[in-house]
Amino acid sequence: MLRFIAELEERLDLRHFPRLNAVYPHRKRDYFIALFTFFCVAVCLMSDANASLEKQNALGVSGWVFLIGLLLGENKEVRMQVVIAVIFATIGEHFASPFMGGYTYRFGNVPAYVPPGHGMVYLTAVALARSGLFLTHARTITKFVIVVCGLWSLWGISGLADQGDAVGALLFCVFLVYLFKGRSPMVYLAAFFITTWLELIGTAEGTWKWAPIDPVLSLPQGNPPSGVAAWYCLVDAVAIGGAPIVLQGFAKLMSLPLFKKADLS
Repeated sequence: MLRFIAELEERLDLRHFPRLNAVYPHRKRDYFIALFTFFCVAVCLMSDANASLEKQNALGVSGWVFLIGLLLGENKEVRMQVVIAVIFATIGEHFASPFMGGYTYRFGNVPAYVPPGHGMVYLTAVALARSGLFLTHARTITKFVIVVCGLWSLWGISGLADQGDAVGALLFCVFLVYLFKGRSPMVYLAAFFITTWLELIGTAEGTWKWAPIDPVLSLPQGNPPSGVAAWYCLVDAVAIGGAPIVLQGFAKLMSLPLFKKADLS
């Protein structure tokens, strides 16, 4: 596996990865966001294991308060990325869960804490991606993620796992494409850690459960699928790519004569 990764690294274009032997600053804020979100995810999902709808709603309110608080220290581009991530992920949640049945929450709904939770998860991926730790050790972290997720995927299709996971192996391949062809590989790497954390806790606590057979591909999938981070990478890619477009659109809108006159009045 390690030899395969070394050969893969030599052949692939790593121009979007951080420069080697460069000095990157460590910002306490980045690590605080990550640690706070990892902690909140664990507490929230374990609390929801036997929670009522009222408690789910209370967790949702807390999630929005935490997310807004964390965003106060971010620039407008990151804030817009989070807004887009929340909207896109929430639409995706309603389509994939209640509508398609790819996975099911305890009450068959999308819990109130899920939308702000997606915002916090995305912000954590951004914070870790720009942190000195990830920028300095990008290639080592990449190798670690490929080995761990690769072995997990192989286990899922080996016949040894209780629940087959062909979907997970397929998603792992998609994740590799994001990682080596996407323009934000550090965000995708960071997303693997926070999303794997929340998926393992959420499924272990019974907060949600993935269907044994994917309703779209009709292939067996794990609980959770090994390459599930690829779905979150899609959210990240949409947020990163969409934020500049939306901000430019707002700038053009505000430059129209109608809004200029409104400002003068």
